[in-house]
Amino acid sequence: MAVSSRSAPAFVRLAAHPLRWRLLTELATSDYRVRELVTLVGEPQNLVSYHLRLLRDGGLVTSARSSFDGRDSYYHLDLDRCADALADTGAALHPALSREHVAPGVSPADLPRSPRVGVLFLCTGNSARSPIAEALLRRRTDGQVETISAGGRPKPHLDANAVRVLREEFDIDISGQSPRHWDTLPGRRFDYVISLCDKVREACPDFPGQPRRVHWSIPDPAAGGTDQAGYLAFRRTAADIETRVRHLLPVLSAIRS
Repeated sequence: MAVSSRSAPAFVRLAAHPLRWRLLTELATSDYRVRELVTLVGEPQNLVSYHLRLLRDGGLVTSARSSFDGRDSYYHLDLDRCADALADTGAALHPALSREHVAPGVSPADLPRSPRVGVLFLCTGNSARSPIAEALLRRRTDGQVETISAGGRPKPHLDANAVRVLREEFDIDISGQSPRHWDTLPGRRFDYVISLCDKVREACPDFPGQPRRVHWSIPDPAAGGTDQAGYLAFRRTAADIETRVRHLLPVLSAIRS
């Protein structure tokens, strides 16, 4: 049998290594720091850091400084980049496996209806990142997921740019909403508790029912100011959250299935 002289696609070469595959699967569910990945995969830090660098050089993983501890970095898996790489890998094997044959996304009808899945989004002030995530998931799931957001130190009002970006980019109006403290949710049970703020991740309380804890390390867009440049930061943040929400839907559809 003839053997092709073409080398395997880059994604295959990267993902085929057992440790890199472990790192990819861990980062597919949450953003993590190096020392957390060391614990999860049970390998020395220098080895984990080496393979993370290869994944980052390959464009599959990104890193950003923690807003809680600037000496630390959170690693994030770019699932859209992985999807593109997988599609290109399939096409390299056979035309029938090209990207136009990728399965359709999840619709609200695919989500569990009884009991409803519950998702809680958290950030410090509950004025920007978490209410944006709450609004986007609620719209994506058409009410089939019980979605709420809260904060540890809620601000008096929603950030005006958060209201604006949802209205202008997604046609969603949250102007009548107010930030809430997570202490106002006693006894509420959630399947997922998702922190979007590095500081909140360190201070997040326990919630009943042992929900799955996930972290999305997203910088505070309000740090960009109140001018047009500040609004552009909100647009980038909302786009990032929308992508993460879209990738969360298949996970939610698998609960209790």
